[in-house]
Amino acid sequence: MRALLSKEAGGPDTLTIGDLPEPEPGRGQVVVAVRACAVNYPDVLIIEDKYQFRPARPFAPGGEVAGVIERVGEGVTDWAVGDRVIAVTGHGGMVEKLAVATPMLHRLPPNRSFEEGAALLLAYATATHALVDRGRIAQEQTLLVLGAAGGVGLATIELGKAFGARVVAAVSSEEKAAAARAAGADDVVVYPYAPLDRDASKALAEAFKAAVGPNGADIVFDPVGGDYAEPALRCVGWEGRYLVVGFPAGIPKLPLNLTLLKSCDVCGVFWGAFAMRDPAANAAHVATLFRLWDEGRISPRVTGTFPLERGGEAIAALAGRQVIGKLVVVP
Repeated sequence: MRALLSKEAGGPDTLTIGDLPEPEPGRGQVVVAVRACAVNYPDVLIIEDKYQFRPARPFAPGGEVAGVIERVGEGVTDWAVGDRVIAVTGHGGMVEKLAVATPMLHRLPPNRSFEEGAALLLAYATATHALVDRGRIAQEQTLLVLGAAGGVGLATIELGKAFGARVVAAVSSEEKAAAARAAGADDVVVYPYAPLDRDASKALAEAFKAAVGPNGADIVFDPVGGDYAEPALRCVGWEGRYLVVGFPAGIPKLPLNLTLLKSCDVCGVFWGAFAMRDPAANAAHVATLFRLWDEGRISPRVTGTFPLERGGEAIAALAGRQVIGKLVVVP
């Protein structure tokens, strides 16, 4: 069975096509013939041994897949050969076939493509957990979304609008600004590339404040970090919530005096751990996502597909922070 493998720690150029044994379904598992595997920022980190966990090598990157059940293991009664499914697996998805435990499975609607299905859960479930559980979003609140043209950023814009918020998108180019507006953003701030000196940081904070309005942002969704974090924190309103989602621009050091002056919260967002600790709450969120998807209020944006042998290129493109929407590898 063909797979894109990480055999040593390193960048996307270290990934190679290799062979793995055909997977066997254990008890409570199915074997999925993978038709699409989305690329996410954890894929950049996991092959460099910089993620929260380190799989034994060789392993395949790719944490969310869509495909068709090919074999069913002992004890599986709710799934059958031929069922179309999506799953978040953490890693191992850039392969032709994958054994998956049934609690990870969700049914892919017949009117949705495998590429769309692979691009749904990680971004939209992360955004839902962030906005609902950590951000306590409410109607007519103001939401600032950093990195707003990426997969999770566009998902957050759409969900923010679905939950009744006014959404301000922050992006690094006019092309990305157009994508954010198309997703429903009410206003857009185009920020400069880092590093930001003191004057540039102050100017960006003022730009954020002008965009979110005199009362400040109720919620800041930050999947970027780095030099953009402090200007974003400075635009938070009284008792606002600053959501820490990721750090592709670097891990920032926040001036905690601002949290006192604003009486605001700095909240970590770790959807994977949340889903494991509270599967019932996560299942309710996923049900909401499927309803919004069916209503046409959210729509994963797949902007590029790659064959398995070019999966490293897709990861490299994401690492370069030039991608709008989601990239998908098609085994």
